[in-house]
Amino acid sequence: MTERYEYVPHSLLRRRVRDIASGAEGVLMAVINQNVSDSALRDHWTELAYIRVASGREFTTAVDNVEPAGDQPQTGRRRRDMGSA
Repeated sequence: MTERYEYVPHSLLRRRVRDIASGAEGVLMAVINQNVSDSALRDHWTELAYIRVASGREFTTAVDNVEPAGDQPQTGRRRRDMGSA
């Protein structure tokens, strides 16, 4: 049996971030490359960001939806779909 997840380094870990999909803000707790497949025949891996909001609850979103919160300067965030080198 193989691992179903692995931690991924990210420049915004432990910093306040915003999920652009929902508008929710919180602290980026982890980025995990996770096997989300429901089939034993093939794997489907995706990078998920775990964000903790003020209530202490965490939610996940696509890592590409994470940006620094409005009260922090923007850092060069990685976007694979933009084709930059």
